[in-house]
Amino acid sequence: MAEPLAYGRGVPIPSRAELAYLRRGISEPGGKLPLFDRRGQEINPAIIQICIGNGWAEHWFANPLKPDWLVCRLTQKGREIVQAYRPSYGNGD
Repeated sequence: MAEPLAYGRGVPIPSRAELAYLRRGISEPGGKLPLFDRRGQEINPAIIQICIGNGWAEHWFANPLKPDWLVCRLTQKGREIVQAYRPSYGNGD
């Protein structure tokens, strides 16, 4: 079993918005992350880029119809961060 992650000690701490985004991939096939929030608004690209930069999400594939969309999926590190912060931030977005 992997060692527990030591968040806050040189490991980035996700914001509520980042966790809400990542949490949506937990129950999706392949860990697919959303392009839009639950209100139908586009996910802020900065949130997606932060999650990619921290290794919590990764590019999955390019959308030929919308090449500017970041189609991503949750990484194992992303799953771990969601689990680590579930008690602190609750289950909703």
